Amino acid sequence: MEEYELSLMAKGKGKQRKRIRKRAWDAEHDVDTASREPRRVRGRETGVGAPVEESFDCAACFTEGPANGLVVSPYGVLAFVEVDGIERLCRVQEALTDGKTSFLAPGDRVVIEERDGENIVIAVRVRHTKLSRPAIERQREQVFAANIDQLVVVAAKTRPRFKPGVVDRYLIAAEFGGVSTVLCLNKSDLPGAEPESIRNYEDLGLPVIRSSCQTGEGIDAFRAALEGKTSVLAGQSGVGKSSLLNAIEPDLELDTGGVSEITGKGRHTTSASRLYHLKGGIQIIDTPGIRQLGLWGVSPGELDVYFPEIAALTAHCRFRDCSHGKEPDCAVRQAYEAGQIAPLRFTSYMHIRESLGENQVF
Repeated sequence: MEEYELSLMAKGKGKQRKRIRKRAWDAEHDVDTASREPRRVRGRETGVGAPVEESFDCAACFTEGPANGLVVSPYGVLAFVEVDGIERLCRVQEALTDGKTSFLAPGDRVVIEERDGENIVIAVRVRHTKLSRPAIERQREQVFAANIDQLVVVAAKTRPRFKPGVVDRYLIAAEFGGVSTVLCLNKSDLPGAEPESIRNYEDLGLPVIRSSCQTGEGIDAFRAALEGKTSVLAGQSGVGKSSLLNAIEPDLELDTGGVSEITGKGRHTTSASRLYHLKGGIQIIDTPGIRQLGLWGVSPGELDVYFPEIAALTAHCRFRDCSHGKEPDCAVRQAYEAGQIAPLRFTSYMHIRESLGENQVF
């Protein structure tokens, strides 16, 4: 590396230092940088999804074929992988990482090789289903569960406050990834009325389980919904995901957290997504609680598909690209004003559409 580049690297900011290191690597390995084209990352119509330069591309890493390992929990460029019923800490081959973290997710089927006494993940098999969101840098998809049958969205009756928008985003992410959904309304023993939007979801055909870890209500139904399936447990912090798992399998003894008296928001207890094998053929991935979920791969124009009550009306709008905002002769808005679309669902739709249009991550 030239002396002036070393000086720039010492003074420069993070991105500048990365560019200098990359030029040095290209020169050392005789890479023809002039022939390199920007790689495209699938995403939204604005901002995310535009051609961007990245130092990795994992699409070619996913192949068909047999696997001898099952990812339990990724850990940076390492991963806990189950091989022959034994959990092992493995190093992930560099091609399957971005240098800091791997592209692996709990539920991934992988190929493990032993080299010089070290277990190495050398390949990932094609995913049949997935749940994902934008990565922090918003330039690529971050899959947080793979090869699952269903998503169980856990929400609390009152504490923390029920957020239909969060549930709707999970429903969209599940449908985008080919995963069915169940809604579990936990803490049913708490005083107060049920959120009014629960009936809206039931009217749409979404299965709803009402449960309480205090009284035992719905625990058997919750267990039955999981038996023989690979599921993902997701929802805000403090809704009782870990408590539900402890209720159906007390030997797990997972840490549980309450809700802050000051903020009314849940406290994180699960720090990383992890796959558990439970009795009754239950395989479940417990995920850290989040307050908001970003959507990957869904554009504003595609959002109608994920709201069936809205999709059924869009053909009657005057404009094919109607946003259902201020356009004249909008069949969707007319139905909403006539009380034919639930207000909370319409409000959630408009908020999500606006966030996608502005390329914001929620």
